[in-house]
Amino acid sequence: MKAEELRAIQKPVKDRYRSEPETALFTLKAEGKVGQGITCNVRTRNGVVEAGLHRGTGGDGTKVCSGDMLLEALVACAGVTLAAVATSMGVTLRDAVIRAEGDIDFRGTLGVSRDVQVGFRKIRLTFELGTNAPSETRAKLISLTERYCVVYQTLLHSPQFELSDRNRTEETTGIST
Repeated sequence: MKAEELRAIQKPVKDRYRSEPETALFTLKAEGKVGQGITCNVRTRNGVVEAGLHRGTGGDGTKVCSGDMLLEALVACAGVTLAAVATSMGVTLRDAVIRAEGDIDFRGTLGVSRDVQVGFRKIRLTFELGTNAPSETRAKLISLTERYCVVYQTLLHSPQFELSDRNRTEETTGIST
């Protein structure tokens, strides 16, 4: 896709958001259902993904780990954002590889030590860009990708969270006791 094509596609969307800001707010959704053993079946647009315990918490490695899924979401978002930014800037990428690595100490999530944080301690995002663009342009690509990548910014600036508990009755689950 060329920069002009991207601008043409996004112009009416941006114009609408400028004139009617409330139309820019979307609610994205995900849903999972606890499965057999210690798993959660997550519906995606491309099918169901069965998530389970990481090997570091007693899993056998046959199920997808939610920590890996978080890093995969970061890589996907950063990759799409990078491609859009490069297109918008008119920078040709012959190739681009995005990698995410995250350090996690499972003593926290397993309750072995209350002094250990639950979750990732550090995440590293690496870009390998195949381009003839000068270093200043490459730095601008990365900077704008960082600025506009939704998952990166969400991880960097935690959103407000609301947790709720809705009791599923016999009627709603179809399960009888």
